[in-house]
Amino acid sequence: QAVVDFERLGEHAAAFQGHDVGFCCLGTTRAKAGANGFVRVDRDYVAQAAELARAGGCKHFVLQSSQGANAQSRFLYLRVKGEVENLVQAVGFDHCTILRPAVLLCKRQESRPMEWITQQFLGAVARVFPTAYSVPVEMVTRAMVACVLQPGEGKVKVLENRAIHELAKT
Repeated sequence: QAVVDFERLGEHAAAFQGHDVGFCCLGTTRAKAGANGFVRVDRDYVAQAAELARAGGCKHFVLQSSQGANAQSRFLYLRVKGEVENLVQAVGFDHCTILRPAVLLCKRQESRPMEWITQQFLGAVARVFPTAYSVPVEMVTRAMVACVLQPGEGKVKVLENRAIHELAKT
């Protein structure tokens, strides 16, 4: 494990050397970081980390994005997620897997009351429609590992929420 300063990520290129696979789940919220901070973390830091990983020999990059990611979206969150997907793909990894989970079901240490309410509601909905609107973070993790162990065909693979659920079960 290496601790890096994302504001000076280029100074930490050695931390990205010699890895065959890179996993990226980096992100923040607009509420926590402001609009500019959100863009810096969710797009700029991720894109720079991908570039450093590729330069360090990474062959397969696995990016956690978001359901609805679209570089043309009018919504900042979805637009930034779409932009970073495009930037990561442009880096030129042998394999690039992008996971687009719906609402992540997880326990957090910090208080996010609206997210907690949403998770409670979607957790109940998931009992009837398990792949429709949410996914437990443990399933995303299992799917990320599985996509590396079974990379499949093609240079870029995008997994939507239902595919994440299915792959996590393999």
